[in-house]
Amino acid sequence: MNYTSKVRTCLCFNGQGEEAAEFYVSLLPGSHIESRSYPEPGKPALVVEFTLAGTPYMTLNGGPMYELTPAASISVLADDQAEIDRLWSALLAGGGKEHMCGWLVDKYGVSWQIVPAILPSMMESDDKQAAGRARNAMMKMVKFDIAALKAAFDGT
Repeated sequence: MNYTSKVRTCLCFNGQGEEAAEFYVSLLPGSHIESRSYPEPGKPALVVEFTLAGTPYMTLNGGPMYELTPAASISVLADDQAEIDRLWSALLAGGGKEHMCGWLVDKYGVSWQIVPAILPSMMESDDKQAAGRARNAMMKMVKFDIAALKAAFDGT
């Protein structure tokens, strides 16, 4: 293995790490597999290093004693509603589960939050009433709806 980044997040799996990494890099531009380590011929890769939209990650097939938890998640800033919809559908396919406020858990057990890129500026607006309306709208959503967030922010 050739570690290409000083720091990277490691996601532990029970045999599905390579499959998950291949799926994840298919979702976002600027993503690719960097390396794979196969210590046992004919077995899944033990470690897969990959870059997801410029951010380094790795998967480790560490066994059943490690479980993924929502305490650590991948957050993606989506440029528009089409990107939110595409990622949401892809990540839920095959057994994912949706949660409130843009959160979901994919079929591998990894937690994600798909966030409209415009939302942080709404939440940090100097107009505290508009920010509050956007926050209240957000808290009622499962998958984020940019048009509804903008309408709430604008008070329309």
